[in-house]
Amino acid sequence: MARKTKAEAAATRDSILDAAEKLFAEQGVSRTTLQHIASEAGVTRGAIYWHFLDKGALLQAMMNRAKMPLEEALLLLDTNEGGDPMQDLREYVMTVLRVTASDPKARRVFEIVTLKMEFVADAVVMRAGRREKQLIWMQRVETRLKQAKSLGSVRQDLDPVAVANGMWIIMDGLIRNWLFDTDAYDLVGLGGAVVDTYLLGLRNC
Repeated sequence: MARKTKAEAAATRDSILDAAEKLFAEQGVSRTTLQHIASEAGVTRGAIYWHFLDKGALLQAMMNRAKMPLEEALLLLDTNEGGDPMQDLREYVMTVLRVTASDPKARRVFEIVTLKMEFVADAVVMRAGRREKQLIWMQRVETRLKQAKSLGSVRQDLDPVAVANGMWIIMDGLIRNWLFDTDAYDLVGLGGAVVDTYLLGLRNC
């Protein structure tokens, strides 16, 4: 049998990732086996092992392939230095909400990571990665809040750690509840109103 070309190998890899993404979203990570994925993709288990060490590596590749809302927003936050720190924070959260609402692939992978990934061995690396991103986000938010305090645009009694945690909880809660029922509310519209209300409470009156 002739060896596959690079293009054919890449197409097989993508079909495996597509199948895994579909099944993870439908039945969760722990209930989806590599054989399920192979059958859905129309390949053998050997083909999966040719491209991925295990299910954990497949999960990581699925995440790397999608435009994840948190990573997009962190990039934005890192490039907007020197502006209004509070406006930067608002735009950061709104970027997460917009990407989640508008990009079907990002939304599905985000849903898998937040709602369909049980506490199983295959997901340990993924959960650790998400926690790491959360900590990076917290540091960025705390830095912006300290800048805002030095400019006198927010109350001096604010605890940056508590405020950053509050923003994370608001954003995460908005997305999680919306993913349960995407018709329940306009994620971007309601999200913007909620974030504005929260940020207004931090301002100097």
